[in-house]
Amino acid sequence: MKRKNQRKKHKDDFFPKKIDELEQIMQSKFENNQDLTFTIYEQDKGQRAAVFFIQYMVDIDQVKEYLLDPFLSSQDAWSTPSLKNDIPIADQATENTLEGILKGLLVGKVYIYVEGEDEALSYFLLNKKHRQLSKAENESVVLGPQIAFTESLITNMNVVRWSIRSTDLVMEKMMIGHKYPREVCLVYVKSVANQTDVNTIRQRLEDLDVDDVEDSTILMQLFSDSSSSMFPQFYATELSDRFTHDVKQGRIGVLTENSPSGVIGPSTFFSFFESTEDMYMRWNIGSFLRLLRFIAIIFSIFITPLYIAAVTYHFEIIPTHELITIGKSRAVVPFPPLFEAMILEFLIELLREAGARLPTKIGETIGIVGGVIIGQAIVEAGLTSSILIIIVALSALSSYTVPNYMMGASIRIIRFPMMILAGLFGLIGIMYGACFLVIHLVKLQSLGRPYLAPVYPFRMKDLNKALFRLPLQFQNRRFLSFRPKEPYRYNRQEARRKHDVDK
Repeated sequence: MKRKNQRKKHKDDFFPKKIDELEQIMQSKFENNQDLTFTIYEQDKGQRAAVFFIQYMVDIDQVKEYLLDPFLSSQDAWSTPSLKNDIPIADQATENTLEGILKGLLVGKVYIYVEGEDEALSYFLLNKKHRQLSKAENESVVLGPQIAFTESLITNMNVVRWSIRSTDLVMEKMMIGHKYPREVCLVYVKSVANQTDVNTIRQRLEDLDVDDVEDSTILMQLFSDSSSSMFPQFYATELSDRFTHDVKQGRIGVLTENSPSGVIGPSTFFSFFESTEDMYMRWNIGSFLRLLRFIAIIFSIFITPLYIAAVTYHFEIIPTHELITIGKSRAVVPFPPLFEAMILEFLIELLREAGARLPTKIGETIGIVGGVIIGQAIVEAGLTSSILIIIVALSALSSYTVPNYMMGASIRIIRFPMMILAGLFGLIGIMYGACFLVIHLVKLQSLGRPYLAPVYPFRMKDLNKALFRLPLQFQNRRFLSFRPKEPYRYNRQEARRKHDVDK
């Protein structure tokens, strides 16, 4: 909700104003900071104008060459209409309130105000020094484009525009944050995206009542449907290819200034197990890898709790020869299976976090050498069994098959309550945990759309988009659960028709 006690704009916030009065206001607003440049120029006839900007936010060379030189060499009397013609900068606008000018200065605009005019001219000459386009670091792929977003919103918008060369592509800019405004961009294809979804996400962005937004991932948490759930309801990606692919399918994207990732919505639970490589591989290989990820996640969540439940309560489900092996392995272990498994899981998470925070080469060494040495030492010390180390290692390895980092972290956290339930109640506890998990996922929504679509509500035509892949000639439909304006990408009969060269 927006603030109810927003004060009305005072008449003094509007123009015209005296140059000296405007300078005093600007200096007071910025507390006499040295980075605010406010220069007053005067013509022979006594007419005065002010050029002001924040020094480190704009490109000084462009300000001098494209703005100051034409402005100072103008022989006509200074006025807003004449300056529009004399200054050859395409990105120009006018502003007639102090509030708008203050916000514009913070995003890299240069203002010219002629004393006595009703508005000030603004020119967007942002200093565009930023990290160059490079390969994605957190989402590694083998096939397909690998260009990652940068912290520059303009660069990211250019990458999207270069990938989606269509007049239907819409990019809506808006400012988020009251105290520290930041620019965000809403991206969608107007002929495909569902207008209800577009209006919903636009309204959620406009209704945000925050001081600032540091990153796209923070923004994603602010307008999610359920803030208490550990499952991400919007897909955050640093791959421009993944972003543009989803936008072309009818979803809505959000880009944020100073953030190297874009947000996609609505998303489903199954969206987080898709990889861009699935599109570029043969359909049978892509389907196998996607199914492999689902199996790995089920294995990751349940294999350790099943071991705990079987060893603690349900010996009868273990084959006799395996039961003897497990008994020998656990003969010297002083802890119950639950405590033993929690120690190992905590150790795995500790190594993972340490490896992620340390420099790359050192982190890889800590992850591999530390895991081997510590694991062997724990077994020799009799603090755990060798069988459980194998199970926990396979469980951790399976969780890393998730292409999305946030969903992978959620899966790893779920293992801990599952292990506690298995240690306290056995298989019944695991069933309680699984039922609670399914009910929670059924209740979740992403931008008002079902999170478990197309499994719930069931839609047969969308299964080949979520669980597996069909050959490209059968991929003519978009994801119908999101109700796109154009449900078909192409005519399947025409796509399947084969022509000879001489035709």
